[in-house]
Amino acid sequence: MDIEMQNIRTNGENGAAYVNGSTDRVTPGNGESVALDAKETDVLLSVQVDGCNGGRKPSDHAAEPQGNQGHALGEGCNGEVITCSDDSESQRNPGNASREIRSIKKELNEFIFWKVKLWMAIIFIILLILAVIISSLLLCSVIHEDVDEKFDPSLFKFPLYFNGSFQLPNQVFKEELFTLSFNESQTLAADLQQKLADLYRSSPALGRYFSGAEIYAFRNGSVIADYQLKFLMPEEQQDPLRNFILSREMVYNVFRQFLYDQESDESGPMYIDPVSLIMFLRQ
Repeated sequence: MDIEMQNIRTNGENGAAYVNGSTDRVTPGNGESVALDAKETDVLLSVQVDGCNGGRKPSDHAAEPQGNQGHALGEGCNGEVITCSDDSESQRNPGNASREIRSIKKELNEFIFWKVKLWMAIIFIILLILAVIISSLLLCSVIHEDVDEKFDPSLFKFPLYFNGSFQLPNQVFKEELFTLSFNESQTLAADLQQKLADLYRSSPALGRYFSGAEIYAFRNGSVIADYQLKFLMPEEQQDPLRNFILSREMVYNVFRQFLYDQESDESGPMYIDPVSLIMFLRQ
């Protein structure tokens, strides 16, 4: 018996359908399924609703083989093309990766000159860079010895003296401080002498020439300390040292800068007033 396939439309009532030109209603059975042959499937697939205002347009599924599922499937509401990505494209060509690996190996084994291959040259360059970095680190870690730091103290024989005074505003003057024979005056003098010695010995410019500091008197005015600084010079450098490194301005400025930078509390007993500092060269 020949069957003529006709378009089918739905009326939205419980999924019922009508055949064009007929009032016969087609309804599903109690869970029964109706098998359609290939022609019927093609007819049903020949119409596709695009989802925009219920319009219909022909479908390409009937004409296209299933192997083209990675290409355009249709158009959207605004005419855009709907595509489906095909992740299995690379899996269908497993030989591509092997060919690329063989190509890389071939390039690395090419001779660039004489018997040297490309991979040998790359390894040599990497090792050379590492050697340069390690050598630079070793050179930077070597302790630099300053020639000026090497000197013979036995050659420093000619003395140079600076005298002066400064004020200890947080000290209370007592009669015992008039003479250095009392324990209190000796203790204060020793502490101040150590402070001056540490100051000048730590100076990069004056440290090698410094010989000692002495507190030889205390006077009233809170407490005013009279001091003497002694430097030693080599014979052949006396004049240049007197005019520059061991000039009064240099020795005074080092002392004054130290007083301005002192970390002790201004209310401490050993605080020295920077403004009160006096210094002169003893002839």
